[in-house]
Amino acid sequence: MLMLSLLLGVLPVALAEDGYELWLRYRPLPAAQADALRQQSRQLVVADASTTGQHTRDELLRALQAMTGSAPALASRASQAGALLVGTPATLPQLRALQPQLGGLGEEGYLIRRQPIDGRAATVIAANSDIGALYGAFHLLRLLQTGQALPADGIREAPRVKLRMLDHWDNLDGYVERGYAGASIWDWHKLPDYVDPRISDYARANASIGINGSVLNNVNSNAVSLTAPYLAKAAALADVLRPWGIRVYLSARFSAPVEIGGLSTADPLDAGVQRWWRDKADEIYRLIPDFGGFLVKANSEGQPGPQDYGRSHADGANLLADALQPHAGVVMWRAFVYSHEQPDDRARQAYDEFVPLDGRFRDNVLLQVKNGAIDFQPREPFHPLFGAMPKTPLMMEFQITKEYLGFATHLVYLGPLYQETLQSDTLAHGPGSTVASIVEGRLDNHALSGIAGVANIGADRNWTGSQFDQANWYVFGRMAWNPRLDAADIARDWVRMTFTPDPAFVAPVVQMMMGSREAAVDYMTPLGLHHLMGRGHHYGPAPWVEGGSRADWTSVYYHRADADGIGFDRSASGSNAVAQYAPPLAAEFADPRRVPEQYLLWFHHVRWDRPMASGRTLWDELVHHYSRGVEYVRDMRRTWAGLDGHIDAERQQQVAAFLAIQEKEAQWWRDASIAYFQTFSGLPLAAGEAAPAHPLQYYQQLSFPYAPGDGK
Repeated sequence: MLMLSLLLGVLPVALAEDGYELWLRYRPLPAAQADALRQQSRQLVVADASTTGQHTRDELLRALQAMTGSAPALASRASQAGALLVGTPATLPQLRALQPQLGGLGEEGYLIRRQPIDGRAATVIAANSDIGALYGAFHLLRLLQTGQALPADGIREAPRVKLRMLDHWDNLDGYVERGYAGASIWDWHKLPDYVDPRISDYARANASIGINGSVLNNVNSNAVSLTAPYLAKAAALADVLRPWGIRVYLSARFSAPVEIGGLSTADPLDAGVQRWWRDKADEIYRLIPDFGGFLVKANSEGQPGPQDYGRSHADGANLLADALQPHAGVVMWRAFVYSHEQPDDRARQAYDEFVPLDGRFRDNVLLQVKNGAIDFQPREPFHPLFGAMPKTPLMMEFQITKEYLGFATHLVYLGPLYQETLQSDTLAHGPGSTVASIVEGRLDNHALSGIAGVANIGADRNWTGSQFDQANWYVFGRMAWNPRLDAADIARDWVRMTFTPDPAFVAPVVQMMMGSREAAVDYMTPLGLHHLMGRGHHYGPAPWVEGGSRADWTSVYYHRADADGIGFDRSASGSNAVAQYAPPLAAEFADPRRVPEQYLLWFHHVRWDRPMASGRTLWDELVHHYSRGVEYVRDMRRTWAGLDGHIDAERQQQVAAFLAIQEKEAQWWRDASIAYFQTFSGLPLAAGEAAPAHPLQYYQQLSFPYAPGDGK
């Protein structure tokens, strides 16, 4: 029975509230709502000839029984009022009249509406494919869980982005780089002969939010992933994920022809290398007929790539694209690159390397670009590549795992970060040229589009290391489906489904979530500061980091604090990185009087006594932001403590413990940063501002050799 309950995602009562069920808990509805739902779903008619259809049927049965207390009758045809029909016109004859209305919805879109079927009231979920019907079923269940009515004119929906991906930075030994939720969920050693039932639950959760692709292995890839034994393991995972609408992808190591192929070169223009990759693609597709393609990190952080042979990124991407093209596979070539040479400004490098290549990539290549030009910092302006390469599909890369935002213990809801980036206007083709419109492919009429998120999923029972980090997985999926959704609306849905629909709980928790990212920016990297964390493991404040093999792996390289001021000058008098943006935006960013204060120190080196919009000096404003961030965390703790009793004790207590950790570490960030920067400003703290708890030397001597997630 335990195995059956795991497969169904319904856990024994003793474990029911440890977070395993995510947002798919399906708790009983209030009596009146349950009765109304029973009346509207007396019969369940589902096209279940395929495995996908069977998943849809089982999901609806599970949910409706849990929410109403009784399961609907299964039928092959709606024969009474109150039927729920789910399928396609090809699989359910009673839906054939809806065929014209499904035009333009593609293979993943769906209709949900109430309408008569053979003269009887019914609810229908109609799609062009079984996967579309599955997505529609999850949408209807979300409405039921959150107490939202189906609009009178129904719902017509299709994804705005074609590839909606989770990138797993999982290694073959089970370690997850930048992972804070335990070991990898892929148990490579037991595969392919045993696939953990948890993988089906993982796929189900992803399908519920529209994610349709998983990159199984780390971008810092191991060529062994492409050998026959590991391809068989990937194929076993693909078999489980496929019925949920999820394709598998692999990170490909560019030097694989040398490392596992016995060739003397990986030069992309070498005929033998080209033949090797064609043969490898053929081998993969024999095992995984719907294999999605390759993700590639090349010529970055020591990874091999085409530049090792004097070739361009386009040469390298096209090599793989040509091998995949006969199979309709794609290449996602990461733009996170920086050269072996020490740059004047690392923020410029991706733009400088890739913009000259615009239009030189094959049609099945997407350039995967991080949201900002440095590296998933708490706040960055949008990457200047967005809007600068109209002939190349640009795929967004967000981080879901919080490498720079407190790992798993800080409550930082990433919806506002995603929304801030996606709604940024690049002005590439005038006002309205948002990052979202570029990522969707609509601005430049690209057929390929994609959004990737670096996953925060691990073997922990609650999947993500903390209860609230589940929200970041959830909001990523929802915004990958539709980049124009509102982060607050998504947060409300998540809270209602994950905890309780009680408004007395939902409203304060959503308010906590919506301000949590700004609070983290305040206590970590206010006013445009960035890259101030500990070396290597990225845990905790270390603005004093200097030296080592690369200047751009240090903190002092980025903040450039001295007796005169602080900040990285990216105006024309400095690195001129502002010139990589559209001229009107470049002019705004280049002017310290016009640049938004949240980016001030990103683009300018500013005097400590500069007046700010608040009337404070820069120094006082900086300290004020640090303190404000800590106070927000204290407020979150107070809010959460006041909600005791609204949810189960296990999750309430874990969140409370993590908020205590967050307050302690936010205070550490504030105090260590102020103690360090005060050695340059030489200025006193404003009245009411507490001095750091310890002298600077105390913070500098702290060491964390076993902090989790370090890829080294």
